[in-house]
Parts: sequence; C-alpha cells; structure tokens
Amino acid sequence: MTCDLALKAIPLYFYGELTPSEEERVEQHVHECETCSRELERQRALGPALDQRRIEPSPGLLEECRADLMAAIQGGAGAEAPSANPWRLFLAALEHSFRGWARFRQPLGAVALLALGFFLARVTPIAPFVAPAPRVGPADQVFSTVRSVQPDNAGGVQIALDETHRRVISGRMDDQKIQRLLLTAAREDNPAVRVESVGLLKSQPASSEVRDALLNALAHDSNAGVRLKAVEGLKPLGSEPQVRKVLAQVLLSDDNAAVRMQVVDLLVEHRDDAIVGVLQNLMQKEDNSYVRLKSEKVLKEMNASIGTF
Repeated sequence: MTCDLALKAIPLYFYGELTPSEEERVEQHVHECETCSRELERQRALGPALDQRRIEPSPGLLEECRADLMAAIQGGAGAEAPSANPWRLFLAALEHSFRGWARFRQPLGAVALLALGFFLARVTPIAPFVAPAPRVGPADQVFSTVRSVQPDNAGGVQIALDETHRRVISGRMDDQKIQRLLLTAAREDNPAVRVESVGLLKSQPASSEVRDALLNALAHDSNAGVRLKAVEGLKPLGSEPQVRKVLAQVLLSDDNAAVRMQVVDLLVEHRDDAIVGVLQNLMQKEDNSYVRLKSEKVLKEMNASIGTF
C-alpha cells in the first residue's frame, strides 16, 4: 500500500468503514511508515476533540434559517418569518401539494418528518447523546456507536447502538493473568500490538506457553518486526532441539534478510553438526551478500566445504 492510499484510507479506518483485510493493510503500512503513523495519531486525537466541541449558532443565523424555510414552504424566497405557527404552515403546504394523494399520505408524511428533523438538527444546538453505560471502574472507557434511529408509534424514538468497553489492566510480567493477556495479544490482527506483546513476552522464555508463542510468531507472523522480537526472545533457548529445528526452517524460508541474519547468529552460538547442512543449503539460494558472508565464515570456521556452491 502506498502512502497516498493509506492517507485516504486512514479516516475510513478510524470510523470502522474498512474491511478486515483493508484494515490489516493500513496497519501494516502505518507500522512501517512514520509519516502515515503520525497521520493516524492525528486522526485519533481529532475525533474526541470534535465530539467534545459544541457550536452555538447565533440568534441571527437561526432566524435567517427559519425565514428561508418558511419562504421555501410558501413558494417564495427571502421572505421574512411570518407570525403564523410554522408547523401549521408546513402541514398546510403539504396538504395543498399532495391533495388527492391519499394513498401516499403516510409515506410522504414520514419523509417530510425526517427532512424536518434533519433540518432542525442542523440549526438547533443539541447536547451530544451519551448512551447509558454500566457501572465500570475508573480505568474503564465506554465507546458507543449509533447504528440506527427510528421513531416509534408512541411518539418516542428507538436508537440501536453498539457499545465497546475498554479496560486498562496493570500488573507484573510474572502475573499469570498478564501473561495470558499478552499471549492473546500476540495473535491480534494489529501488528503494532503483536510487536509490543512479543517484545514483552521475550523476557519470560522459561514458560512453555511463552516459548511456543515465540516459535509460532517466528515461523508464521507476517510482520518482520514481530519475527525479530521472537528471535530475541528465543536466544536463551537456542540450544533446545525444538527451537533449533524451527530456526533452521525459518532460515531457509523467511523472506527478510534481517531475520535470517539474526537466526544465523542464534544458530552458531550453539554449533553442532546439523548446522553445517543447514548453512550449505542456505548458500545455494541466499541472495543477500551479508547473510552469505556470515554463513561462509561459519562454514570455514567449522572446516566445512563451501567450494561447490
């Protein structure tokens, strides 16, 4: 994704209008592009600021809008606001315009009410709607998204909304609850969340669950930053057979040269006979000069043949 496309998609991303695959492409680009990351943060700060701001129209503007509405209803333009009741004049205009259209009366009336409601919403200051939320702690946040608004037969209104509760949980890395949340975060769609989670989990490689999460991130995560964090976390486990098996597979399949270089360093810290074959296979396909030089140096130090490549 280019910066131009990302900048156009960021407002849609912020309001949840993108598909999951489009969101992932935007998050991937923002993670790698500092300019677009700043734009996302600007949008994130702008939304709450706009929600909190209320614009009070001047009395003169309100009077002018009402006068224009009455002029439009009466078929004129620029007339002064009459003293008659505006609502009755509006209904009279509807009756005159649609006289004889009895079968369309209810649908047209509903459309007219919606139009009038939209106009009044634009010119009348209304306090922002705050959905009632369950009682939560001081660190909780409730985010509401209105999905539909419909009048009911009793003169009220029905509002359908989605609510998301955000909680902030703090704790130490040796807390089992914190570890479980970090393990879940390591599989989130947001690559920035995965990078931070794996970066924290790498300090607890002794846990079998953490080790498996690091191996899974190294072998399967689509983000190179996450894979690099996983390599760092696996350094204390570089001598374990299962870890070395995954490292050998990643060395021959990963498309990021920085990841491959880190894997070579980790493999050679605990040299064994199996590493010779792995590095020889790597030399047959490796196109990065730095990785080739590093692998060639290790093979020479181990008195292994490199002349056939």
